[in-house]
Amino acid sequence: MNQDVMDNKDPFIARFDELLTRLNHWLPDVPPAIDWTAQAFRWRSANGHGYLQAVAHPHRIGLDDLAAVDQQKQQLFENTRQFVAGRSANNVLLTGARGTGKSSLIKAVWQAFRDQDLRLIEVEKVHLVDLPDIIELVYNRPERFIIFCDDLSFEEGDHGYQALKTVLDGSIAASSSNVLIYATSNRRHLVPEYFSENAATRHVGEEVHFADAVEEKMALSERFGLWLTFYAMDQDAYLAAAQIWLAKLGFVRWDETVRHEALQWSRMRGARSGRVAWQFARDRAGRLD
Repeated sequence: MNQDVMDNKDPFIARFDELLTRLNHWLPDVPPAIDWTAQAFRWRSANGHGYLQAVAHPHRIGLDDLAAVDQQKQQLFENTRQFVAGRSANNVLLTGARGTGKSSLIKAVWQAFRDQDLRLIEVEKVHLVDLPDIIELVYNRPERFIIFCDDLSFEEGDHGYQALKTVLDGSIAASSSNVLIYATSNRRHLVPEYFSENAATRHVGEEVHFADAVEEKMALSERFGLWLTFYAMDQDAYLAAAQIWLAKLGFVRWDETVRHEALQWSRMRGARSGRVAWQFARDRAGRLD
């Protein structure tokens, strides 16, 4: 608009335009349209509004890349196959030692079924309060969705604890047949447990009656129909994982020297796990010698 028009403009209209300009800075952005052709999503929040953000380059990992978790692999694969086939299946909690492949297994199983209309939605703990909105958003979609919650743990008073508990089994709304929740945690019951709580447990005859605080904390993990537990690797399993990752990165030489380096790496880290094996492989394969 040129200056002459601005000078002749009604003062009321000019003030109204100014007000609209100021309001635009306060109004929330319109969430972007969902790209339903994507196979993986992250739940994001901006200005109080959540939305599904397509992941252009999801992490690709195969089931054969994971060592020392054959039993867990088989159980999660079968549960997911039932789900993709339209049959009943369980929400899954994967717990245990850090770096043992819990989240990698979820991504690998999804990778195995992604071409069968299985979608993955990653939801961070801070956004668990949005779970009912996410489920409502995909309720009538033809695809099937795994909601992936990684590294969950709750402190006293976390709002996400109650939201997850309600969505798993306890809402007035019926559960969605096209959504499962796969979660990982280093804690079996997802929340801190204190000795003082166990001290309130009572014995009545031969029966054990847990204190209310203990019962409340067990209530969340028990809403997952399938529990998979992961354990620290022994030396042979760790070396097998290191060899797999080296081959994956194009480093095919495996001799006594490389084996010794892998063991030294684990001693330096003070742990043997799939994650430590992966980190060693990246270091060794990246060297020129």
